Amino acid sequence: MTEPVASAHPDEWPIAGDDWHRVSPKYAWADLALNLIMVLGVAVVYMLIIVFAQEQPPLMVHLIIGAVILVLLVSAFFALRRVRAIGYRLREDDLLFRRGIMFERIIAVPYGRLQLVDVTRGPLLRALGLATLKFVTASPATGVHLPGLPVDEAEALRDRLVELAETRRSGL
Repeated sequence: MTEPVASAHPDEWPIAGDDWHRVSPKYAWADLALNLIMVLGVAVVYMLIIVFAQEQPPLMVHLIIGAVILVLLVSAFFALRRVRAIGYRLREDDLLFRRGIMFERIIAVPYGRLQLVDVTRGPLLRALGLATLKFVTASPATGVHLPGLPVDEAEALRDRLVELAETRRSGL
């Protein structure tokens, strides 16, 4: 499994083959930051409950909030591994998208079914120079988003997929 050369344009990537293209490792920092922001948010809510409660909350509240914080911290711990599991591959007739650590999910999106390919960038991804590529098809089950792509790669891949979608739709 090789990664594309950073300067390689998606038009030059092979359509067929066994090469999975990975998202940028910088996306792990965005994933980690979002997890830690959620931990902070839950901790702030917990502190507000403690400070403003008229009486001491039941033990169950402490256990539930502690469990939520623990789950979010474990999720943050696996951020790098989770990001390394995200990949995509251009094939002759479709785009394969893969993600998941324990439960790997692979989705095939036929080029002819693509209705919209959108590049989005939130403030955190923009700060890291990354973007998310979103694919919309007629089926909600194949709605895919590919996060953590460098902006130039995301825009070039969007243009390539739109071009492939147009050529495949004309044959319908």
